[in-house]
Amino acid sequence: MAGEMMLDRRGAMALGAGGLALAARPAWGTAAAAPPVDAIVQRFMAAFDIPGIAVAIVRHGQPDFVRGYGVRRLGRPERVDADTVFSIASNTKAYTAAAFAMLVEEGKLGWDDPVVKHMPDFALADPAATQMMSVRDLLCHRSGLALGAGDLMQFPKSDRTPEELLKALPHLKLARGFRSGYAYDNILYVVAGILIERKSGMAWTDFIANRIFRPLRMPNAVANLPLVRTANIAARHARLGPPLRGFGRMEVIEPDEGAVVAAAGGIQASARDAVPWLKTQLGKGQAPGLPRLWSEKQSDEMWTPQVLTGASAGALPENPMRAVLQGYALGWFVRPYRERRLVWHSGGLSGQITQTALLPDQGIGLVLWSNVEDGAPISYLRYALLDHLLGAPPLDWIAATRAAKAKSEAEARAVVAASGEVKAPPGGPSLPLAAYAGRYTDPWYGEVAVNERSGRLWIDFTRTPVFKGWLEPWGPDSFRTRWAKGAGEDAVVHFLVESGGVTRIAMKALSPLADFSYDFHDLDLRRVP
Repeated sequence: MAGEMMLDRRGAMALGAGGLALAARPAWGTAAAAPPVDAIVQRFMAAFDIPGIAVAIVRHGQPDFVRGYGVRRLGRPERVDADTVFSIASNTKAYTAAAFAMLVEEGKLGWDDPVVKHMPDFALADPAATQMMSVRDLLCHRSGLALGAGDLMQFPKSDRTPEELLKALPHLKLARGFRSGYAYDNILYVVAGILIERKSGMAWTDFIANRIFRPLRMPNAVANLPLVRTANIAARHARLGPPLRGFGRMEVIEPDEGAVVAAAGGIQASARDAVPWLKTQLGKGQAPGLPRLWSEKQSDEMWTPQVLTGASAGALPENPMRAVLQGYALGWFVRPYRERRLVWHSGGLSGQITQTALLPDQGIGLVLWSNVEDGAPISYLRYALLDHLLGAPPLDWIAATRAAKAKSEAEARAVVAASGEVKAPPGGPSLPLAAYAGRYTDPWYGEVAVNERSGRLWIDFTRTPVFKGWLEPWGPDSFRTRWAKGAGEDAVVHFLVESGGVTRIAMKALSPLADFSYDFHDLDLRRVP
């Protein structure tokens, strides 16, 4: 689950250059029609085989726009509408940040309180970082953890609990110094959910439902996938190959995240649900006619960048979205876009990509929910809609999307043979297959078992039910997995041979396109004697 400028996990009114100042309580319309939005969305859907999309747009002084397009599930006639529920994934992080803002205002904790003050069992691998880690640090990806650290405990689905992830946290090696740089993670948002529960006396799911969804009258929203009760829910779609995930025809897949992701990416919501949330954000804690949830001061806290996430030479005529600087705040990315402040986040789970964008000074809020895991078209569609709302000069965003996709796919194609299959490197096992069989453990993940069966090797990630399958020779003392179709990304499994025997396993994702949440490379699997 991620935003752009990282490896992915998977309007109707033109405003002038100066924009519109947003009052604390803007006046909002109640109905809308925006044919230009329809045309923009439908062109993207046709160009990139997107089965379904839902859009919500709110604008200062203008009617709301909420609409669904396409179908909920390929091969079925049911249409996406304003009430179709999608998994909003890491767009959830802004809700977790808002929950902390509410607790800060109630005096139950402070942004700069040490986490250990409220959670004595919290620990990172570095004792000094453990003591310095603040509540604010939980939310802004500057802890020193590696990109996506520990995500294999969350994706694909397992029976792990948030408390188990908290216990595993000190076993995750830090990749850099504390507060020395940015690397996106999910596990600290899971920890944040535990802290919210301990300070509020409510489970994170109950806090979000009772303190945000109900006051904002979000009729379809629930705080985690197992809580969904409606049949009006978007299916998941992905390209499963051949030769690799990300290629081939679009297919229906099943959700593969577990309930443990809740505070990092669990919320399920419709486009209609997003309208009061967007208005509350733009109103700095209060939407018209609804209760104030947090103060303007807390909105400023949540939108203030805490760590630099990217830098460049700036926008180009053919690439106006390239920012000189981008930062991560508290549950939000912040960057300039066409000389305006853009506050945004994305969400990615297997089979769905979602986007939220705010232009606070122009009074514009936008969400895009999709039922595909192809991130580039949804990101660029966001830009196309923002340009329409801003009255920006025309740009061929579909051509830009195709160029971005071609660039990201080029590396993957380099490992594909002319036959269309992934190329196996030369070499093979140096030992009898029985010598590779055994139990291997990693300090944070747990046990992986390798067994010999009928002259072949079988691997079992014991806490991840779908990660069980045959191993196929893939270079010197290496093998590749063959998971069931749609069961996540395959991996290359390298057995380290020392003194004539296998001592440990090192792994990496097979595909260069694999989402960073498949952090096989962070495993340090040691053989159990």
